[in-house]
Amino acid sequence: MSGTTEERIISRHPKVLNGGLVFAGTRVPLKNLIDHLEAGRSLEDFLEGLPGVSREQAVGYLEMARCAVEGSVRAAK
Repeated sequence: MSGTTEERIISRHPKVLNGGLVFAGTRVPLKNLIDHLEAGRSLEDFLEGLPGVSREQAVGYLEMARCAVEGSVRAAK
């Protein structure tokens, strides 16, 4: 995959899931990973069930989410 790190992890296109955020190169919504983890399931189970999503994409998305939360907390102080 080429492009920026973010472009290799997530994408949005009006013709894919009505423009929702998905893992790049797939039709898998990012929200599915969060829902999966919130339900107490493992990252490995998620990846096994969705072979189109790479470990690098999943971990990269979680890192992006963590950074966004940390930035929001710092900005609120």
